[in-house]
Amino acid sequence: MTKRTESKYKINRRLGVNLWGRAKSPINKRDYGPGQHGQRRKKPSDFGVQLMAKQKLRGYYGNIGEKQFYKYYEEAVRRRGDTSENLIELLERRLDAVIYRMKFAITPFAARQFVSHGHVLVNGKRVNIASYQVRDDDSIEVREKSKQLAVVLDATQSAERDVPEYMEVDHRAMKGRFTRAPKLADVPYPVQMEPNLVVEFYSR
Repeated sequence: MTKRTESKYKINRRLGVNLWGRAKSPINKRDYGPGQHGQRRKKPSDFGVQLMAKQKLRGYYGNIGEKQFYKYYEEAVRRRGDTSENLIELLERRLDAVIYRMKFAITPFAARQFVSHGHVLVNGKRVNIASYQVRDDDSIEVREKSKQLAVVLDATQSAERDVPEYMEVDHRAMKGRFTRAPKLADVPYPVQMEPNLVVEFYSR
């Protein structure tokens, strides 16, 4: 099991947003934090705003561990170009993120578990590492034995979200292609993401 499978919606309530845009999110009914002090509200500091931006981005991709997330930041800084755009590209190239975007899994958490259980082929080879970096024009496919799994069929038929333009998917064949790296404006986040604030947080 992946971490946070049962309590993932607490992330929504703690951050005060419907992070994945799901109708099931409890924040649709209780738009305050969890716990007895959840309804207390105070204006966050600049540090608090930056921290919240980081926690939103981390949480959206299945609550990536802090150590791994910081490595993405370091790699984004090392690359040429805009650091915040580089960070989004690195996150969107994660295999579990690609599986989620292609609608082979209903949530990022389910996508991570789906990959780690060996249900995914990249260019015809099985890959079970959720953080694997997908390259342009890579072919992503659900294993033949896994194509009739109820969780996959339910995800592909879900009307909650659409497949973004930087991917091509054939849900009948359970196969897709990662066509290009997205920019921040291309990524269909249900809430506003501010990777520039994440960069500011780490560069303090």
